[in-house]
Formats: sequence, C-alpha cells, structure tokens
Amino acid sequence: MSDSAPDESSDQAELPAIDFHSPGRFAVHNPQADLPEPLAWRAAAFELGQDTELQRFSEPNEVRQHALAMLQQATRSLCIYSTDLEPWLYHHSSVQQACTRLLLAHPRNRLRILIGDPTRAIKEGHRLLQLARRLTSNVHIRKLNPDYPEQNGAYLIADDCGLLQRPKADQYAGYALYHDLARVRIRQAEFDRAWEHGLADANLRSFLL
Repeated sequence: MSDSAPDESSDQAELPAIDFHSPGRFAVHNPQADLPEPLAWRAAAFELGQDTELQRFSEPNEVRQHALAMLQQATRSLCIYSTDLEPWLYHHSSVQQACTRLLLAHPRNRLRILIGDPTRAIKEGHRLLQLARRLTSNVHIRKLNPDYPEQNGAYLIADDCGLLQRPKADQYAGYALYHDLARVRIRQAEFDRAWEHGLADANLRSFLL
C-alpha cells in the first residue's frame, strides 16, 4: 500500500455530537379572516319632518332603530354629541351606510361629531372614523373642550327637525323627536357653541391622516 493513501479508519471515525437546543415553538400569525358583516338594523317606522309625537325609549334596540331612522332620512346635516362615539350605537355597518349615502348625495352635506374622549374609538376602531378618513371634506370631528361647560347626556341632531336625546349618556333611556323645530333649534345652538370651543385632538388628527 502506498504511504500516500488516505487512512480509511480516520474517515470512518465517529464525529462528535452537535450540542443543539431547540428554540421552542413559534406562533404563526396569519391574517385574520374577514369577519361576516353584522346583520342589518331595522329602522323605526317614523318619518323625519312629519311625525310630531314624542317617542320614548329605554332599550338599546329601540335607540338603534330611532337613530337609524334619522340617519337614513336626513337630507342635509347630522350632528353627534357623544362621550366616546358609543360603539354599541354608532359602530355598525347600517350606520356607516346611512351616513355615506347622505354625505355623497351633495357636496355640502356634512356630519359633525363632538366627542369627549376619542381614545377608545381610535384604539379599537370605529366605522365613523373610517368614514372620516374617506370623506375628509364632509366629516368633521372635534374633541370637547374641558374648559367649556359640558352638556348633559348624548344626542343626535338630524337636519333642522330631528332629535334623539339621552339625558344620561351611561343609560339607554331617552326620547326621539322627528319634527320639533323649536326644540331642535335650541339644541342645535348649544351644539354650535360647543363646536366653536371644540379642540383638534393630535391623536385623532394623526389617525385620520
């Protein structure tokens, strides 16, 4: 055998074991599947600008029905005064669709929102904020000025005749007026004064941009 031949015994020698430690399991975060659209709400059977009788309510479904009726029938403007843009009432596809139809019907139609604290809506997402990002010239949002006297409750104004009022924002009880020019005029003046003192919120502004 030639002296230069390789030593076969060394090639067949057992290699040292590799010290391997598993880093553990990795969670795979796939994109969330599209959630099904929520069932459409049914609007209350009253006509904006026609029915004059005061309609009282005390249950959340009743509030939603009256709100949707006014949102769907408004032809010029909507004003929302809310503590946190109440998701149980305004974060719904039926509400978004009704507002979209109004705002696209005419360039001068508008939705104004005065909100006490937009943090929750920004953090959790809200359909009206999504709408505000799409229709920046028609949807305007301001934060309530803490130095300006806060009004009681929460309400929705539709055109110059409809009012959905809940005297206590943390309760469902309240009333709806579909044709009360005098009372709506008073509430609209209160809203406009609060709007003039309203503030632009940096977090909300950056979100909408």
